[in-house]
Amino acid sequence: MKKGLFTIILVILITVLAACGGDEESSTADDVKSVKLGGTAGPYSDMLNKAIKPALEEKGYEVTIVEFSDYIQPNNALNNGDIDANLFQHTIYLENFSKENKMELEGLITVPTAPMGIYSNKFNSIEEIEDGATIAIPNDPVNAARTFLILQDHGLIELDPNSEPLTVSEKDITTNTKNLVFQPIEAGGLPRAVDGSDLAAVPGNFALAAKMDLLDALVLENMPDQYRNLVAVKTENKDSQFAKDLVEIVESAEFEEIIDAEFVGFGKPEWMESR
Repeated sequence: MKKGLFTIILVILITVLAACGGDEESSTADDVKSVKLGGTAGPYSDMLNKAIKPALEEKGYEVTIVEFSDYIQPNNALNNGDIDANLFQHTIYLENFSKENKMELEGLITVPTAPMGIYSNKFNSIEEIEDGATIAIPNDPVNAARTFLILQDHGLIELDPNSEPLTVSEKDITTNTKNLVFQPIEAGGLPRAVDGSDLAAVPGNFALAAKMDLLDALVLENMPDQYRNLVAVKTENKDSQFAKDLVEIVESAEFEEIIDAEFVGFGKPEWMESR
């Protein structure tokens, strides 16, 4: 009888220990924090892969990068919980998209961004631009406003000082020093317009997609931070440890070193330039 009792106790102990071992293994597996980051194909998915993913992995995350081919799905996926953060849009776009689609999305931190540039195969400098030259510009209001601000910064036009800088349009031009002729076209066609017009204002993402060198521009945009791309999450997650880790990574010296080496010509946000 004692032998039988001992056997029963031994079986119970083995069962308990096995259960404890299983719990420990499960706990270890749960410690791996799986996250998905979304970006549009091109420089910003590259930035995720080269500058953010490795740093998150060092912090113990298991990271998957999801590439999107348009500017709608990354925010839809973020709002639906299919991804945990995205990088592809600037502040103005995020705010407008969130409002129009009744989403609670939050920008965490701006990152270095490919600037718009004025390109030409006819002129080698701003000073060489001839009177009456044609310039292809984006036909959407946001990118058109960026173009007019660049042209004003370099003395080619003057804008009404009472106009709102982020929404200026051709009607706000008070002085057109070189009598430039504006040709609005769809932004994606602007890289090809470099050959068909005297000048073309090409947003950085489209320039890079067309394999253009940002440094070939006559001038590059000194963009307001509202036009710089940012890392975004759902508003309910903006104070999470994951969000804090993302900000810490982007603010690190290692992140800036990768930008300097891999993303030449990208304009840095004010917070990065001022530190």
